[in-house]
Amino acid sequence: MSTAVDRKIRVVVAKPGLDGHDRGAKIIARALRDAGMEVIYTGLHQTPEQIVETVIQEDADAVGLSILSGAHMTLVPRIMELLKAQGVDDVVVTVGGTIPADDVIELKALGVSEVFTPGASAQSAIDFIRGAVRD
Repeated sequence: MSTAVDRKIRVVVAKPGLDGHDRGAKIIARALRDAGMEVIYTGLHQTPEQIVETVIQEDADAVGLSILSGAHMTLVPRIMELLKAQGVDDVVVTVGGTIPADDVIELKALGVSEVFTPGASAQSAIDFIRGAVRD
């Protein structure tokens, strides 16, 4: 994988599961794009398998998962498991949505780099992804 210094940071923004609310994901996708990143938005109702395949095919530096359905403790562990099984250990994984504080700790223990809860600014996501990808 080429470094982020050579090219734009590539971010997959995905809506796993049956959650049909994508306004936040679209706002973040636009903010990341406006900040100079290349964004691949997968759309609604993506399976963990589809998301991981997109991350691999797009040679993504980061993936942002937007989950409002409450299924984060089922979907995110599956995505992390699939990434590991494919040998993808250099992608920054972030999660955004309505995530209880106890679950944030557990998600980070699974390898999620950062969790953005309601009220987090788009700029905080931009800054975090830039820093995490370039480290």
